Amino acid sequence: MSSTLRFQIVGEAFKKRPVEVPNRKERPSEFFAKYVFNRQKMQQYLPSEVYQKMCDVIEGDAVLDMATANAVAAGIKKWAMELGATHCTHWFQPLTEGTAEKHDGFVEHDGKGGMIEEFTGKQLVQQEPDASSFPSGGIRSTFEARGYSAWDPTSPVFILGDTLMIPTIFISYTGEALDYKAPLKKSLKAVDKAATAVAQYFYPDVKKVISNLGWEQEYFLVDEGLYAARPDLLMTGRTLLGHDSAKNQQMDDHYFGSIPMRVAAFMKDLEIKALELGIPCKTRHNEVAPNQYELAPIFEETNLAIDHNMLIMSLMKRTARKHGFRCLLHEKPFAGINGSGKHNNWSLATDTGILLHGPGKTPLDNLRFVTFIVESLMAVHRHNGLLKASIISATNVHRLGAAEAPPAIVSSFLGKQLSDLLEHLETCTDDELISLTGKQALCLDIPQIPELMQDDTDRNRTSPFAFTGNRFEFRAVGSQQNCAAAMIVINTAMAEALTNFKARVDALIAEGVEPMKAILRIVREDIKTCKPIHFDGNGYSDAWKQEAARRGLDVETCAPIILDQYLAPATVEMFSKMNVLTKAELLARNEIKLDTYIKKIQIEARILGDICMNHIIPVATRYQTQLIDNVHKMADIFPAETAERLNGTNMSLIKQIGEHNTFVIENVERLIEARRVANRIKNDRERAIAYHDTVAPLIEEIRSHVDQLELIVDDELWPLPKYREMLFIH
Repeated sequence: MSSTLRFQIVGEAFKKRPVEVPNRKERPSEFFAKYVFNRQKMQQYLPSEVYQKMCDVIEGDAVLDMATANAVAAGIKKWAMELGATHCTHWFQPLTEGTAEKHDGFVEHDGKGGMIEEFTGKQLVQQEPDASSFPSGGIRSTFEARGYSAWDPTSPVFILGDTLMIPTIFISYTGEALDYKAPLKKSLKAVDKAATAVAQYFYPDVKKVISNLGWEQEYFLVDEGLYAARPDLLMTGRTLLGHDSAKNQQMDDHYFGSIPMRVAAFMKDLEIKALELGIPCKTRHNEVAPNQYELAPIFEETNLAIDHNMLIMSLMKRTARKHGFRCLLHEKPFAGINGSGKHNNWSLATDTGILLHGPGKTPLDNLRFVTFIVESLMAVHRHNGLLKASIISATNVHRLGAAEAPPAIVSSFLGKQLSDLLEHLETCTDDELISLTGKQALCLDIPQIPELMQDDTDRNRTSPFAFTGNRFEFRAVGSQQNCAAAMIVINTAMAEALTNFKARVDALIAEGVEPMKAILRIVREDIKTCKPIHFDGNGYSDAWKQEAARRGLDVETCAPIILDQYLAPATVEMFSKMNVLTKAELLARNEIKLDTYIKKIQIEARILGDICMNHIIPVATRYQTQLIDNVHKMADIFPAETAERLNGTNMSLIKQIGEHNTFVIENVERLIEARRVANRIKNDRERAIAYHDTVAPLIEEIRSHVDQLELIVDDELWPLPKYREMLFIH
């Protein structure tokens, strides 16, 4: 890109432009879920007996028969066509971190030379994507292409544009899961069964336990023209080059600051679209870094919440382009400032309205609360390495442990009150009651400010798995990742912990121990067992890294080695016993994650080499030539001694440019050779480790020298938009 073009693009980005603010006179409640076939629409468009059958399917284990499916399809078609839909698609979540869809029209021959609009129960319930064209980890090959997508009735169908979107699972011809939704639903069933059995110790009327999720989606916006002028952003989602802006987030003035008008218009437009699709958007605000923002909805059932998160990421990208932006979901698009995460707020609730992770008002309630807190810790303690593996990736590694992101060691923060309670329970007698004081009044001694209620816990921004009052917040999930990967692990591990807990309690009861005393004894045992995972201190400190290793926690930082956790004996045993994933499915997922890791770094290395050799080196050399020409002209004009003195700075710059250019050219060659060597390795794990050890470090080394060149080369020559130009929206 020429310097002139760069300045044109930058000027356009900074030019004041009219802001199109969406305007809707209706209240959000009046258009919420307008394009969703929810229960209200079901009741309106389905016969009463079909509606009741669908309620039984959604709420319980009733099987959807084809007669019911045909009746439901007829109702959906009528509703969808009234809203202008002409196509339908099975919308699923393959192991790509994105979604997939193949659109089919409501078109069939009428047998008379014409056509009719048709949508049957068979089209609603099952379709057949090409399974060999999606990541399968060896489960499917080119000559074994058949796969099936099957409707998930618990997540309502919706309309996007002119297309009826049908949320589905995706499996191979031989039944293995090729997506995130199928094992997620199995994990939710497992935790429902295990948690219901334990909840019934305290509340016999509980029939079901629901896993809830509230995600917080962080993202960056950048002007579309600037984005298009950065090949690295365009191809990898992050800037592989770029020196710090003199001002970035060090003034702490962006977080919760006034939202720029163009961004506010984008946010409003996005929220309207999201609300129309039944996504209950609640919160929007500036995040810590410049150009970084956050959107968060009201908590929902986990399966539906994940579908909504996948949909909102797609809506963000579409809506951003309408407003002249590009939405960046990469975990670390800009070096030196905060990256983007997707905090997963997870909790369990009963069908009777009890939040299992929330304290109560009676000793029985509090024993229940402590039981579920401790068993959550047991789940995380036993599988802390697997939980880390569920969120590790070539992109998220750039974020973990940086700025406000949690470290790459999974631990759990509880806060002083709950920590003191667990310590007390270790030594108390079976007859002592458990008491929690609840929220305390916080007096500020300012007459105009009302009394505040102080939460039971402080907040620890360095804890990956923090208890935040009535839920656990898993903060390590990356902004572009599918929440399902982490939720599959958390819910399955919780199901295993509760199943184990109940077996030990029942054994004591069979020996004649009173049920509540039996529960308290096992809780006490588990408090001692899971102590290593409990840490309320500074997760960024070097002392914690040493202490975590001493406690036996997983402190590995090499992503390919972290992924070994998917094949650990404890992992295979847990997923097998809970009937969530088979060993073959785990092997496939491990292979896919390794392959994705390799390809991400491979693409970055290739793009970096191209930018360096075709953009940076020619420009740096041109500027160096200008300086050399200036030195010669100075020598022609001034006496030798004067010219030497005046040329001192230029000579230094010429030398620096030469050294940086030489380093970059030599190391781009090394980068190419490192890739060649790594690519010859047959074993996926060893090849991924080679990319980690030899290719990724070279990318960072080359970057450091190019970033120094950016400070030296004439700004009018520099070919790429700079951080100071990309990080501030006007």
